Formats: sequence, structure tokens, C-alpha cells
Amino acid sequence: MAACAIVVLGENSLPIAKQIKSALLNATIYGLAERTSNVDVSFTNFGETLRELFAKGTPIIGICAAGILIRTLAPIISDKRQEPPVLAVAEDGSAVVPLLGGLQGVNDLARQIAAVLEVKAAITTTGDIRFHTALLSPPPGYHLANPDDAKKFISDLLAGATVKLEGTASWLINSKLPFDPNGKLTIQVTEYQVPLTPDCLVYHPATLAIGVSNASQVNSEEAVSCILQMLADAKLSIFSVAGVFALDEEAASVIEEIADALNVPVRWFNCHEKNAVAIALTATGANGKLLLQQQSDINLAVAVSQEVIDINTIGKARGQLFIVGTGPGAANWMSPEVKQILSEATDLVGYSFYLDLAGSLREGQRRHEFDNREELARAEMALDLAASGRIVAVVSSGDPGIYAMAAAVFEVLDCNQPKWQSIKIHVCPGISAIQAAAARIGAPIGHDFCVISLSDILKPWSIIERRIIAAAEADLAIAFYNPASKQRTSQLASARDILLRYRSPQTVVVLARNVGRVGESVVVRTLADLSPQEVDMRTLVLVGSSKTRTVPHPGGVWVYTPRKY
Repeated sequence: MAACAIVVLGENSLPIAKQIKSALLNATIYGLAERTSNVDVSFTNFGETLRELFAKGTPIIGICAAGILIRTLAPIISDKRQEPPVLAVAEDGSAVVPLLGGLQGVNDLARQIAAVLEVKAAITTTGDIRFHTALLSPPPGYHLANPDDAKKFISDLLAGATVKLEGTASWLINSKLPFDPNGKLTIQVTEYQVPLTPDCLVYHPATLAIGVSNASQVNSEEAVSCILQMLADAKLSIFSVAGVFALDEEAASVIEEIADALNVPVRWFNCHEKNAVAIALTATGANGKLLLQQQSDINLAVAVSQEVIDINTIGKARGQLFIVGTGPGAANWMSPEVKQILSEATDLVGYSFYLDLAGSLREGQRRHEFDNREELARAEMALDLAASGRIVAVVSSGDPGIYAMAAAVFEVLDCNQPKWQSIKIHVCPGISAIQAAAARIGAPIGHDFCVISLSDILKPWSIIERRIIAAAEADLAIAFYNPASKQRTSQLASARDILLRYRSPQTVVVLARNVGRVGESVVVRTLADLSPQEVDMRTLVLVGSSKTRTVPHPGGVWVYTPRKY
């Protein structure tokens, strides 16, 4: 089941939310802003948030009245086969009511939550109550091949028909289904494709492991076509494939394409055995049996396990590395995507000040602090953590692609270490300091502008000087990042003097310090009056073009650069 969203509307619901979260493998607490604190994700619009989660297929546990959930989701409820589980839990934990998602395991989720809260789930599904199992919603590891036949099948059972079982599955054996060797109905558990008939429900168990080696010798399309044909020729169901298994050094893109085509996860091994057969048999355990193998440009093998394969206990997951920007500092400027990633990551890596901006850790998260100048070491550690199968967030302030950690990660990645090949990397944008500063004062970058860092730690001053001159000659508005520090005290004065050779002394300058944080200040100066003593590393300096103007208002002035030049 996908990661659950626990939605709370008030502070009184938080204890129950945290109790439920502690029992689930993966859950995020969503709290209504201004009414809750210390939640994983804050939201301001309940309806939009709930409908967005529902549309994405996220299971929803609402600690609120059932009615508000139903009314909110009613306009987008359409296909019961696709809808995720939706449950209502009483604020005091006294009731757990499954509402939607009967085909996606809502009753099982309700029972799990009810057990934690020491209450009884309010399950009303007749078949579930009588037979102690949900034939339409098999447990993880089983796929119902013919759900269209299930409704009449269950009706016949409720009317008194008996059923015979072909194959084995503990969840069926332990149920209260009316089994009879001579039953009129049949339940078949098999890895193979079989004819589908109305009087037989077919379940495909996730017992097949696909081992892959030598994947770099073919393209993704060829690899996918090869494995699909291999399964089809053997009449094996793709729904019985539990996962694709490969070695760390394999071509990650090809392996992922195979897994995506089969809609299964990838698990990675680091072992001496390099062939597909050994990999598949390792995945299926001591009692695994080899079914198929093919050795060509790409080596493939299919092995079967006696039991459903628990993918989470074998090898390691594909590591994920998210490079995120938390924005300038204000919590409400952090994007929902970044908030979600920060709540789900296993490890947060970054400069200590930026990690503080990311918020408090949840239980089980690890925090890895670095000095602000140790960017490459930070990136290397993050890549190593992700290579071990962890979900890592490299944290920058502002936007991670602007003078921040995204470039550092890719610089280290450019070393092409084989152990990093399988990592999935995603850069998540954030509001940059220049955007925040500009918004506070009006629209100073409403026309063409450029961004220049005055730090000469990673590039010589001669390069910076040439860029300032080029920007000045082009009459661009300029944003100066890293304008000064305790060690660098002359650069901003030099930049001002260069600009005065090309710009009027009355050119508008904005000094924006700690925007979105405690101690925020935004002041307007002229280029002639620009004093380096007013500026430090937490200040962004915006120098207008020749067209930049000010507009007075009761509290000061707005600054803007017209779009028409």
C-alpha cells in the first residue's frame, strides 16, 4: 500500500495521529495551518488538499467526521477499482470507519489502525464479515486476475455455494470460506496464465524473481521486449513477478525500464555472483527453483519461490537522492513537494543552518551536518548514503540549483563511480533569494536581469570583474549573491566602483537581508550611497538598470523595472 496521509484539522487530533503513524510503515501527518503545529506537512485549503491526495491515489486517514470526508471527495469519486482507501477516525480514537477503497485494502487498513487504538473497526462489508477475508481485495503479494467475475462469485458464496481451492495461500486457508473438494466454484492460485471463467477466481501470487545481468549491452526497449516475450512463451503471468533483481553496477536505466514495464520494484545486490541465474535464485531463497534462463546480449533468468516474495527483505531498494531548496527561510515559502520529501527522507544532509530551516526531525531520520564550505564532501556522503538504498535529501536554502548543492552533487557524480549508477536523482526547486527579495520591494527584476556571485573562493576576481562589466554594459539589472563576509570585505566596494563607470550614481539599489527570517530588513539606496558596511553574507544586493524606478507609498517606496525598455 502507498504511503498514507493522516489528515488532522486541530491540535486535539495530533496524539491520535501520531499513535497511528507509529504503527504504519510509511505515513505523513497533514495538519491545517494555524490550527496545528509540529506536523509533517501544513495545508491551508482542506478540500483542495484532500482531493489532490485522493487523485494521486494516496490512502487517506481523516481524523474527523466521516461526513466531511464524503462531502469533500464526492465530486471526484468515479471508479471504485481505482479509488484509494479512505477512513474516518474519531478524534478520541473511539471509532475507525472505512469509507472508500474496498478494492484497495481499506478494511485491512481499518483493522490495523483499530488494533493500535484498541477498538473494533466498523466494517460493514458482508463478505468480509462472514468469510473473514476480502476476495475482491487480496493481501499484498496477490493479484486477482478477473475482478469482473468476483461480484457474482461472492454473491453465489453468500447464497450457499461451496468452493474448491487449487493451489495454496495461507490467507485463503485461514479464512472461513466454505471449502469443499467437490465445490461448484473454484479459487485457483497460480503463477501461470489460465483461461478465465465466471465460476473461478484466479489469483497470481508474487513468487517470481527476474534476475538480470549484462544489461548494458542492450537498450531499454530490447530488454523489455525480451523479458516480456520470455514470460509469454512460458505462459507465466506478469502479475506473479515480485521484482527485478540486479547487481549494483548494472545499467540502472535499463533495469528500471524492465521493472516499470512489469510494474514491480527493483532490488539491488552487491555480491560476487555475476550471472542472472544466481541472482534470481538468491532472490527466491533456499527453496527457490529455476524456471527459465536466457543468455544473449542480455542475460535473464526467472526463478520461483515457494512463498510470496517479501521484496523488502531482499537486497536493497534503489537509493533516492533528492536535492531540495527550502526557500529563503519562511516556512510558508517551502513548496509542498519539498515538505513531502523532507518528511519521507531517511537522511538529511546539509549545512547545519540550512538543516535548521528544514524543521525538526521525525522519528528514525538521521541528520548529517557539514560546514558551509564542505560542499563536495557533503555531496559525496549523500551519494554514498543513497547508494546504500536510503532516501536522502540534500538540503539547500533558496533554490538548490542557484549557487547551491545541485551543482556540487553533479560535479561529484561526474567522477562516474559504479556504486552510484543505480541512484535515482531528483532536483526539487525552491523559491530563490532573488525572487523573495524582489517580491518584498516590488518588481525590480521585471525586465532582463542577471545574477553574479561576488565570492572569489571558487573563481578568480578577474572573472567576476569581467562579468560585472559585461552586465553593466548590457544595462541589466544585477543581483549580487555572497556580497561580503568576514574574510571578504572589498569585493562589493569594487563592484560598486565598476558599476559607477557605467551607471548613474542615482541608480536604485535594494539591500534585502534575512528575507523570510527573523531580523528581516529591506532598504533602498542609490548606487552612490551603497555602503559595504551595511552588507553581509545574508544580504542580497539588487542593482537596478537605467530604467528601474521607484514608486512612493505611505510606508516607503516600491521598486520596479518596466517591461518596456
